[in-house]
Amino acid sequence: MRNNIYTILIIFLVVSLASCNSKQEKISILETGNLEIQMIDAYKEAYKELEKGDVIYAAKKFNEAELLYPQSEWAPKSVLLAAYSFYSQNYYDEALSELDRFFKKYPKHPNTDYAHFLYAMCYYENIVDEKKDLEPLLISKKRFELIIQNYPSTDFAQDAKFKIDLINDILASKEIYLGKYYLKKKKWSAAINRFKNILEFYSTTIYIEEALHRLVETNYKIGLTQEAEKYANLLGYNYQSSEWYEQSYKIFNRDYQTSFEIKKDKESVFGKFKKLFK
Repeated sequence: MRNNIYTILIIFLVVSLASCNSKQEKISILETGNLEIQMIDAYKEAYKELEKGDVIYAAKKFNEAELLYPQSEWAPKSVLLAAYSFYSQNYYDEALSELDRFFKKYPKHPNTDYAHFLYAMCYYENIVDEKKDLEPLLISKKRFELIIQNYPSTDFAQDAKFKIDLINDILASKEIYLGKYYLKKKKWSAAINRFKNILEFYSTTIYIEEALHRLVETNYKIGLTQEAEKYANLLGYNYQSSEWYEQSYKIFNRDYQTSFEIKKDKESVFGKFKKLFK
């Protein structure tokens, strides 16, 4: 009899536990479904506010959507949209903060390429000119290079290449600006080094012609005629029709040959710069 009672109690306990588990599963499903609905509502509201231009409130609602249902596929997208909301109205520090959080929480997300691009753009938008702080230039350039290296087949990589070209132009203009400053101070060596930096690091920019001319001008002024002629040859070889070539030619005496007697070959002249500077 006692065995039968134990058997009945065990069966009752098993059934009760199964019933409880079933109820908990149902509650869990209901809670999950409810959270997902709330998350979707918050996400939709955030998107509407973003379109209206209320970026602060939009970012707040995107963050709310993420917190409501962090397991959802929309959670990382909410963080990115919060970052974009701030970026769209020039709140770059806030945007960067959101992006840093995205990289930490979702390092392998499919939209990481976009996150890197937006991160770079936050610094790129802070670029003023060659006279200002170079930190935004250098940080954005590094991030654009990361995109090109790790996501070469994306549209972001193509845009990154274009942005790097523009950044290099500004960096080259900085070298010109500093080189001319040193010329005024008669610090010849410092000026020459600045102009050489353009030849070595920014030879594809629009400032290469002026840099060559300044090297002709500076070397001639301090009596290094052979060095001046060397750079005049390079300038004539590549940019014989430019105004900088004409100005360089005027530096020399009348009996100096116009053609500079250049022998052309198929190898790029700028690939030989390191040899010239030894």
